[in-house]
Amino acid sequence: MSHSTKLEIDLRSDTVTKPCAAMRSAMAAAEVGDDVFGDDPTVNELQEKTAALLGKEAALLTPSGSMANQIAIRVHCARGEEFICEASCHINIYEQGGFAQLSGAIARPIHGQYGAIELSQLPAYISAPDDHVCRTKLLTLENTHNRGGGTVQSLENVKSLCAWASSNGLSTHLDGARLFNAIVASGISAQDWAAPFDSVNICFSKGLGAPVGSAIAGSRDFIREARRVRKLFGGGMRQAGILAAGAIYALENNVQRLAIDHQHAQMLAQAASQIQGLQLDPNPQTNIVIVRIDPQVATPQQFVASLQKMGIGVVPFGPQHVRMVTHLDVSTAQIERVCESLGKALRDSRA
Repeated sequence: MSHSTKLEIDLRSDTVTKPCAAMRSAMAAAEVGDDVFGDDPTVNELQEKTAALLGKEAALLTPSGSMANQIAIRVHCARGEEFICEASCHINIYEQGGFAQLSGAIARPIHGQYGAIELSQLPAYISAPDDHVCRTKLLTLENTHNRGGGTVQSLENVKSLCAWASSNGLSTHLDGARLFNAIVASGISAQDWAAPFDSVNICFSKGLGAPVGSAIAGSRDFIREARRVRKLFGGGMRQAGILAAGAIYALENNVQRLAIDHQHAQMLAQAASQIQGLQLDPNPQTNIVIVRIDPQVATPQQFVASLQKMGIGVVPFGPQHVRMVTHLDVSTAQIERVCESLGKALRDSRA
């Protein structure tokens, strides 16, 4: 995206959030040590908080969610082994095929409905014990699902999928980069969402507003191996307590306010649904709004450019879709301005 026009309202992603003054103060005051040696007290505190929150034995800070996911695949799968995933999930689409490049693993994608797969789909995707085929070792799920429009997975469905995986000797991993959005939207606790999985990744730098960082949680044995893989992947950080302090602040202050982002998404959805030429796909459940543009009217690129001229940032999200993501750095007044601008932007695109 060109930045010749300054974005006054940035809805491209919840990753654009910036640390507030109080978070910066907490980061500046953080007690630090060498985390590769396990000596950073603030990192250790964050990892203990994360493990307790998710009901796991241990957790590990990582620089990014992509690294956390790739660590999980490396630990769960040996070279030449495969994992089952939903076809449009982040691991399969947005991590440069890291599972193949870094770990020699193979993806078996299943096409789901807005990111959700059904139990009936799974049996066809597990390899038989045969010398000619890869061994299937892992099931990964994403919650909320980015390309599924921030859709919250059904907990009962998640439980049934993970139970099937366990009964077939598969490990399970949850990409919970936006798990806190699912927690707030559903009222279901972090522990309940995490319980069916052997490993869970959560992100601090999206809706929670920290500048850097994710964490992966699981058993002590899993985390011991994950720490080794993190070092291999270049993720061993030294005085990382400065970053961990921002994540701790985010956990303690910015989780429940995600409900505001969800309300803002509903405002955008209501406005878009009333404009001929725009169609919600799907109806948003959390902070991601995906809109399909009638191809007779405009392309996503034209619509994005029209909004950009108004100082509003959104992104193309497929051949005929755009995505808007609400977050803590966008106010209700700004959302109202976007709602008022969508129709004009579409008319300008058409012109």
